[in-house]
Amino acid sequence: PQPAQDGVCGNFNGDHADDTTATIMQRIGARVRPSESLLSGQAKIEFTHQMKKMLEAECPAATLAKAQAQCVTTLGALASVPNLTPACKFDYCFGMNVRARSHAKLYH
Repeated sequence: PQPAQDGVCGNFNGDHADDTTATIMQRIGARVRPSESLLSGQAKIEFTHQMKKMLEAECPAATLAKAQAQCVTTLGALASVPNLTPACKFDYCFGMNVRARSHAKLYH
C-alpha cells in the first residue's frame, strides 16, 4: 500500500467495514481522477441508450444533480470526452448495484 491509497480494493487501513462500494464512493467519488489512475491505457467508455433511459427513469433528480457536480469536478477537462460524464453519472447513481448495466438492458 501507498500513503493515501484508496480505490476498489479498499484503503488498506485494516478496517474492512469501510471498504464497501458505498463507503469507497463517498471517499473518492464514482470515478478515479485520470491523473491518479495506477492503470496504463484507457478503458473504452460505454454509455448506451438503455443506460440513458434507466438514468432518467430511476436516478432521483437530487442524486442526478449531485452526480453531475461530482463527475464534472472529478473529470475536469475530460468531462467533454464523449460518454465520459454520462457514464460517470450512471456509476454515481447505480455503482452500488453490481447488476445495474444488465438491468439497463431491459430498457428499450
